[in-house]
Amino acid sequence: MATEAAGIDRDLLVDGFLQRRRYQLQLADAAADEHTLVCLPTGLGKTTVSLLVTAERLREAGGKALFLAPTKPLVQQHADFYREALQIPDDEIAVFTGDVKPADRAALWDDARVVIATPQVVENDLVGNRISLADVTHLTFDECHRATGDYAYVYIAERYHADAADPLVTGMSASPGGDTEEIETVCENLGLGNVEVMTEEDADVDEYTHDTDVQWEQVTLPDEVLAIRDALNEVITDRLEKLKRLGVTNTTNPDLSQKDLNKMRGQLKQMMDNDQSDGYKGMSTHAEVMKLRRATELVETQSVESVRRYFERQREAARSSGASKASQRMVADPKVREAMRKAESFDGLHPKFSKARILLAETLGIDGGERAILFTESRDTAEALVDFLSASFDVRKFVGQGDKDGSDGMTQKQQQETLDEFKAGEFEVLVSTSVAEEGLDVPEVDLVCFYEPVPTAIRSIQRKGRTGRQAEGKVVVLMAEDTRDEAFFWISRRREKEMASQLAELKAATDDIEDSVGDDGQAGLDAFTNESGGDAESTEDAGGEGETGADDGGDAGLTDFAEAVRESDEGDGDATGESEEAAADSDDDGVVAIAGVEDGVEVVVDQRELDSSIAKDLSTRDGLVTRLETLAVGDYVLSDRVAVERKSAADFVDSMLDADRSMFEQVGELSQAYARPVMVVEGTNLYGQRDIDPNAIRGALASLAVDFDVSVLRTEDEADTTELLATIAGREQETRDREVSVHGEKTTKTRAEQQEYVVSSIADIGPVTARSLLEHFGTVEAVMTAREADLLEVDGVGQVTAERIREVVGSEYE
Repeated sequence: MATEAAGIDRDLLVDGFLQRRRYQLQLADAAADEHTLVCLPTGLGKTTVSLLVTAERLREAGGKALFLAPTKPLVQQHADFYREALQIPDDEIAVFTGDVKPADRAALWDDARVVIATPQVVENDLVGNRISLADVTHLTFDECHRATGDYAYVYIAERYHADAADPLVTGMSASPGGDTEEIETVCENLGLGNVEVMTEEDADVDEYTHDTDVQWEQVTLPDEVLAIRDALNEVITDRLEKLKRLGVTNTTNPDLSQKDLNKMRGQLKQMMDNDQSDGYKGMSTHAEVMKLRRATELVETQSVESVRRYFERQREAARSSGASKASQRMVADPKVREAMRKAESFDGLHPKFSKARILLAETLGIDGGERAILFTESRDTAEALVDFLSASFDVRKFVGQGDKDGSDGMTQKQQQETLDEFKAGEFEVLVSTSVAEEGLDVPEVDLVCFYEPVPTAIRSIQRKGRTGRQAEGKVVVLMAEDTRDEAFFWISRRREKEMASQLAELKAATDDIEDSVGDDGQAGLDAFTNESGGDAESTEDAGGEGETGADDGGDAGLTDFAEAVRESDEGDGDATGESEEAAADSDDDGVVAIAGVEDGVEVVVDQRELDSSIAKDLSTRDGLVTRLETLAVGDYVLSDRVAVERKSAADFVDSMLDADRSMFEQVGELSQAYARPVMVVEGTNLYGQRDIDPNAIRGALASLAVDFDVSVLRTEDEADTTELLATIAGREQETRDREVSVHGEKTTKTRAEQQEYVVSSIADIGPVTARSLLEHFGTVEAVMTAREADLLEVDGVGQVTAERIREVVGSEYE
């Protein structure tokens, strides 16, 4: 790849669109030759490096390029950039996110030369056999430091190295890991054998960067706020004393570290695995400590408003029908109730709010700045800050799309509009949660304010990368004095220094890294090319020694099932109807499998099973094809007569008690639809789940086998389940020559069941009370309009329940 004298003028690139920067050309030259990790400070054009490699690969090798980015806004931003920079028709640069239906993605994939996508969507399409990576000649992983654990990048890299005819991988990050081991893990997971590092110290980079002034500002919490914290800490101390008596901790200090809490949890889990009743009690107490710690963190580092909202959610959770004992105990504790009252009566201002307003006034007023970003960990705090600062500045929020606690999010369109308006100078302050940290092209700002320190080097570097690109910038970290804020700040500072040092060492020791992860990126790829057949050793290792309890019986169950299959070969035929056309995404209206091999074993997977590793593991096996559907019944279909319902040990017990949709209802539908229904119960501690008599569990197992004629098979873990499914599918389709056929449908609820469901949802009163109310009043409408005095006449309805019903039915919607 030669360099040009002025602007960049190359095949497939718009003439002069890209500014010529020598360091970008050097990085692109290196990345064009081998699988490469590109480390470059935020804002210095990592995407341009990938674009240069993509253009060269499409010119030399043909095929198509795939660019992965972790969020929808990032995907759209990169797509806009590629369409501007490449001399390729816009319709040949496709965007793949969950907003595009799977059937549409399959068609777009065939016609595209460049696909820019979120990794989860590509993972789904690979598992569902809708696309093939065979002709992808360049794959880019943006923000590649995410390539650890179960993140989709890891699976996609495995499939790419196994499936592509001529693969080339580029990983990009400003902050690839906190230490050398983490960086090597990322390289191994993505199959990268070369590391290219450019720092701000490099002469070619230095001219494009400017100093960033980092300062920290301490604030002192008022006595009223400290009183809330101290009341909560007293409860934490009391709970830790209980855990100390169990022997899982030596301290009752409420400021103990998260590492200590994790260690405690591990010890308690071990006690539970050994069927020690104290383990269950201790785990509930531990959960209470975690909730209380979250409350103290909010009041110390966020705002009293944040902890007020948190307490309200905890109260609601404690009143629900499935409330945990930890939630109920916590909100009932006198000291916690005292803290709640103090929070509700506090009408002052958290000192961080005042300090943030002062900093913005200095930057945007006195110093004549134009833009500022204020980052916070909490969406509650972000919304409160917007309300507070709007009196003095033109402020907008920038948050993610969903929130489990019910807070309003932003759609992708709203996010993009907000960023466009911020770039255009239509407002001056952006208050953002972590969604704007990673990679988004947020414009140059005069101030980045951390509402709280970030305890990881990666996130701190990402945030500070928003300033200091074109001129001197300022970063301010707000810290509440004598709180965990200070600890987080010093941890972050230490880790950043370590990362800078390690990147410098990596820059000087590329050969050593290549030796560690394998010449030309081949280390780690051994696992990719080591096909799943004959993987018994890893399965055994995954289960661990001595973990299978006396109640396991997995081998016997499998033998029984195999014998039953041999006895029944007369072919029972399809149960009913045709397969429901649905696919991995909730908005899909059709199933398209375009990339599969015609020969081999097929397993149909319910798209809700993608949370486990089973579908991905199956999809990587030679001679086995997976297909995704939204199955009406069952989780896996292995032939025209065999379908499997899979439950973890915990799910199995929970579904015994589920009043809305019980396990027996699910299995009944499975039995009606398939001649050989199978229930897989996964996990080794079945009789230790919740506080349920083991005989009740044995009774459920007996009923499945005797009343429903279901084969109940036990597996140790997901790896064991994967082996079992592959074995059954192989026996059915290869040994017995049966085909895969999907059928069955959920049972429609009767009118009475629907009426019970509606009434039982009121204030979480449950199905028993719902039936009593309907029997007494006759209709749902009469229940809804009943007075409190009339409700009290119903068996099982007390004062509290009657008040809750009237509160839910009669209160104004907010």
